[in-house]
Amino acid sequence: MIEREIANKLKLLVATFPVVTIEGPRQSGKTTLAKMVFPEYAYANLEDSATRRLAESDPQAFFEKFPCPAIIDEIQRVPDLLSAIQSEVDRRGGNGLFVLTGSHQPRLREGVSQSLAGRTALLTLLPFSIRELGSAGIVLSRDEYMFKGFLPAVYDRNQDPNDVYEAYYRTYVEKDVRQLINVSHQREFELFLRLLAGRVGQIVNLEAMSGEVGVSATTLKEWLSVLEASFVLFILQPYYNNFGKRFVKSPKIYFTDVGLAVHLLDITNPSQVARDPLIGGLFENLVVVEALKARLNRGVRAGLYYIRGKSGSEIDLVVEEARRIHGIEIKSSKTPDDSFVDNMNKFVKSVAPLESKSVVYSGDDWPIAGGGRFINFKDTAKHIDAMK
Repeated sequence: MIEREIANKLKLLVATFPVVTIEGPRQSGKTTLAKMVFPEYAYANLEDSATRRLAESDPQAFFEKFPCPAIIDEIQRVPDLLSAIQSEVDRRGGNGLFVLTGSHQPRLREGVSQSLAGRTALLTLLPFSIRELGSAGIVLSRDEYMFKGFLPAVYDRNQDPNDVYEAYYRTYVEKDVRQLINVSHQREFELFLRLLAGRVGQIVNLEAMSGEVGVSATTLKEWLSVLEASFVLFILQPYYNNFGKRFVKSPKIYFTDVGLAVHLLDITNPSQVARDPLIGGLFENLVVVEALKARLNRGVRAGLYYIRGKSGSEIDLVVEEARRIHGIEIKSSKTPDDSFVDNMNKFVKSVAPLESKSVVYSGDDWPIAGGGRFINFKDTAKHIDAMK
């Protein structure tokens, strides 16, 4: 079984909080993580209809059947149970009483903030990272990583990525979306999702997309928020702190698992990835989410942004750490080119200093003329961790 980097943070929080809540996309390994770290805990899955009915109708009987310490899966399915958990925590006292998991961000966080404020710590678990796979001896090529993605089922069960992501879309993406909104335009929703896959790493113009999809921009905005809430998408916000009006303030979108984006683009084998005209955006998706995983696995806020001027010049990724910003350009190229840092140099010259400059690409580690380094994409997490 592949070990998860976030496990150490989970153990620390369970030792110091009564409740720890693990959120994240379906099939990212939340249940496996909790059971692996705390095998002695009782386990209740609220997706099971009988267990859910018991939790809804008789919380006291539920706690008798699943006594503390306990793992409770998909807690957002019975939000009223959070109040009962609060009472149980206050009655018992002590730490490490419950580990909760959930897949719907707003519903989960709303319930937690109302019922468990001050009693729970929150962690976000995404699918495997390149570093986690590498620690298990799984080393792939750039295009294999993008094609296979990072869902545990691909690696733990050795399943075909084509089958895994088709099932993931049909079983989980559509299911979660239906639970949060009434999608009466199923065909239009699927078209919207496929169009988003073709726009990874780009600023999304919902007004323009509404004409392509055939529904209003207001509806598309609602769908986009639901996809983010279900951890299907990650929204990268612009960094414009004190920079005035010279910078674009619209967010960019990425898929939390690049394998799903590749699947939605009808790429069916790794050899097609490099030939796809969207290779640059897909590679950027891979790197941005690797940076996100590195931050979340340490239990710290994302702190990730991008910068784009009105003229179109852009720094692909900005990491804010201790009120300092680090600039990262992302290029799918395997050959280093000092011109890759031109936008960062312009930013430093005309706007503000950068704590560091780097280019994450497909080649070897290499110094940048004038300061900074080219970093191989497999070392993204290590590079992000060094920004402390």
